[in-house]
Amino acid sequence: MTKISVYSKALNATLEIDRIIGQVDGAKPGPCLIFIGGIHGNEPSGVFALHRVFQELRERKVEVKGSIIALAGNLWALERAERFQETDLNRLWTSGNVKRLEDGTFVPSNEDEKQQKELYYIIQNLFSSKKGPFYFFDLHTTSSKTTPFLTVNDSLLNRKFTRQYPAPIILGIEEYLDGPILSYINELGYVAFGFESGQHDDPASITNHIAFTYLSLVLSGAIARESVHYDRYFQTLGGRSGYFYEIYFRYQIKRNETFAMEPGFVNFQKIRKGELLAKSDNRPVFSHYRSLIFMPLYQAQGEDGFFMVRKIPSFFLWLSAVLRKWRFDRILPWMPGITWATEKKDTLVVDLKIARFMAKQFLHILGYRNKRIDKTHLIIKNRETASRNRDYEEEVWN
Repeated sequence: MTKISVYSKALNATLEIDRIIGQVDGAKPGPCLIFIGGIHGNEPSGVFALHRVFQELRERKVEVKGSIIALAGNLWALERAERFQETDLNRLWTSGNVKRLEDGTFVPSNEDEKQQKELYYIIQNLFSSKKGPFYFFDLHTTSSKTTPFLTVNDSLLNRKFTRQYPAPIILGIEEYLDGPILSYINELGYVAFGFESGQHDDPASITNHIAFTYLSLVLSGAIARESVHYDRYFQTLGGRSGYFYEIYFRYQIKRNETFAMEPGFVNFQKIRKGELLAKSDNRPVFSHYRSLIFMPLYQAQGEDGFFMVRKIPSFFLWLSAVLRKWRFDRILPWMPGITWATEKKDTLVVDLKIARFMAKQFLHILGYRNKRIDKTHLIIKNRETASRNRDYEEEVWN
């Protein structure tokens, strides 16, 4: 496989890699952990961190159970330090594209789609050649300064595993994004989530990615806690159990819109209702809420201007777990204007006249995310049906 050169502004260093950054297969059975770094080419931090961790594992001869694999995401973009060529690789994993990949009819039209095709077949090969349970970790950085945080598709399986990390946990981002790779993996039923370590070119982002990777190896049972500086890594990411937040607003940048955030905003910063946040085509964008701002955009590429988040009370987390386990959602099709969309009973079609009376938060509690499909209907999809709960029954954290 052809190697590429990746440059880190944070380290002022260059690294030569190919698609597989590193792989360790342990002598004893255990989980299969798959880390992905650099799915965006302007985010090399995860690539450098993963290379460092695998180098240290080999040098120190750390005993590994199962398999650990680190993959580079968009090689074309990483080599050029560009986010992507034409299409965000982390928006290409739509059901239509995946279906064409499955049946062999997917024909890439640009470099980003070529990268997706290669990644898809490597992941499929891992599913067929490795034993689970499988864990997927997608390593990212942000354009603005931030404390480290996790982005998690809201399934009970993901919640239970990620609550072990000492960092804020953001639920529900999949409802606002089309085609991220983690949504594809989650819909296959596996534990999969993202980690945002800090600003793109901040050296601390690499340090945070290293800490996260080692914590993940320990928390999944791939390596022993005593084999690494676990407490130091735990403190690096914050030193206390993470709080759960939910995204409830997204500012989506329209095609050909000129968008510019006002300077100085950082993740989880409190904002006032009516505060000036950005300019859109030179017109002011004010906040409609008193809230916490999340992932303000300070780079040229991207379609998410900013999000808003709020902390989730522990009672609602408990209530949603109970209602999901009882499959309370089975009563929804009894209501007029709501029908099952699939035989698996994991997706509902809802008439918008009925949706007006169904609070979005109520659907979230039951484990559903929704998207509008036409002028009259929503499609809401259950996050729990696909979860491979049995695969993880014997895991140390479950």
